[in-house]
Amino acid sequence: MFPGPIVLVTDRQACLAAVSPGLPVTLLSPVNAAATLGPLWWRALAEAARAQATAPMADILDCGDAPGYAMAALRCGCRALVLAPGPAFPRVAAAATTIGAMVLASRPPAMTILDWHRA
Repeated sequence: MFPGPIVLVTDRQACLAAVSPGLPVTLLSPVNAAATLGPLWWRALAEAARAQATAPMADILDCGDAPGYAMAALRCGCRALVLAPGPAFPRVAAAATTIGAMVLASRPPAMTILDWHRA
């Protein structure tokens, strides 16, 4: 489903470090990052990492329980989101499917950047 292990990243430095080994990896945002830091912040981090990546890379933005932020994230190019189940979840998931994106109902297990570099 996602390339390589899933690694929790919190800033640009961690994103770049996650792709530096040249191995497949999936970046996971902090909890509720869409509402606290914004989808555009996440897109900028993910694109900076993607520009440096030499192997397949994916990214997942955590939208907490905020369907409005999830929809904004889809509009700005995010293609994998975490959104807590709620009344709007089916509508957000359907909108994601129409553009080839996906919405997860819970955060996937992830390792820290330190664990990723030790592996």
